[in-house]
Amino acid sequence: MSASPFFNEDHEGIREMARDFADRALSPIAAEVDRTDAFPLDVVKQMAELGFLGLKIPEAYGGLGLDMRSYVCAMEELARKSVTATLFLSSANSLATAPIVLSGTEAQKQAYLPGVAAGERFIAFGLTEPNAGSDAASLTTRAERDGDSYLLNGRKCFITFAPMASQAILYAKTSPDKGAKGITAFVVDMSLPGVSCGKHEEKMGQRGVPVSDIVLEDVRVGADCVIGEVDMGFLNAMKTLSVGRVGVAAMSLGIAQEAVDLAVSHTKNRVQFGRPLCKNQAVAFMLADMETRLNAARGLVYHAAWLMDNGQPADKAASMAKYFAAEAAVSIVNQSLQLHGGYGYSREYEIERLYRDVRIASIYEGSSQVQQMVISGAMLK
Repeated sequence: MSASPFFNEDHEGIREMARDFADRALSPIAAEVDRTDAFPLDVVKQMAELGFLGLKIPEAYGGLGLDMRSYVCAMEELARKSVTATLFLSSANSLATAPIVLSGTEAQKQAYLPGVAAGERFIAFGLTEPNAGSDAASLTTRAERDGDSYLLNGRKCFITFAPMASQAILYAKTSPDKGAKGITAFVVDMSLPGVSCGKHEEKMGQRGVPVSDIVLEDVRVGADCVIGEVDMGFLNAMKTLSVGRVGVAAMSLGIAQEAVDLAVSHTKNRVQFGRPLCKNQAVAFMLADMETRLNAARGLVYHAAWLMDNGQPADKAASMAKYFAAEAAVSIVNQSLQLHGGYGYSREYEIERLYRDVRIASIYEGSSQVQQMVISGAMLK
């Protein structure tokens, strides 16, 4: 891949380290992780030792304190060989920690961030509910003040890491009459009375990390569990999701790059009608289309990360990056599988797993339709 004006030598150093780790440690286990639906925790520990889980966590709390572009480089490279590995990376540097980094107290940062960076603590992010997915502001989980504490009741769904998390960042309505302006963020210990997990979700792809509901029944938490200001949690969630969207976009780049590489290799080596498949103009043009859309997506993702690193407004750019990169990746993987023919439908081939892994990219952390709402909303305000 050619150099980008958005990156410097330090970023490329992170990229090379991530690429080496992906090829050496992730590629050999990716198929087994998919088959068993279990990711080796010793590999997670290796990721922590290399600094991947603390890339964006400030140095004062055990992280490396690096920027968004470093995160994008690592996400893109790890996703080439194991999308599941990127879930550990993105959780640690985005959904699990960004709410606390953005709005948490010093005590909360000291209590939770070092353990995440070290790979010793997993924190779930709970915003989605059965009737509040794309319309996150309509969540119904309640947090009622009761003396010096709050009582939480409600249900979160499709929560990544829930069964193995020690804490969860949960969003609940403290002032229901205020709508989105009445939501508060809490950090909740998963071992508290009244907290339970629903059934394990059998996912189509991105297997190896548990996903389940989180059920809250009269869960009592102290006021010191509030993240940021009361009734200001929705803003915290939206800022966190902007970071998460660029992460999903970078993950999409990695999956799409692997799909392109697989398609090029297969069509160069597969001989039909006396010549390699790639010598057919229709096939060659498909490859050209895949490569062009991949690099167009890469430009949007890199630009959004650059804006964030330079303190410029990036919400629209993050949504454009996530929208375009996710849709491009889904299409590119589909085309790559098509070029593999019947082999692409076999679980013995990597492209079959990529086909299942990529499909969620245009759905989670804001579906493509939600990104269109954000983009058009920014245009028309």
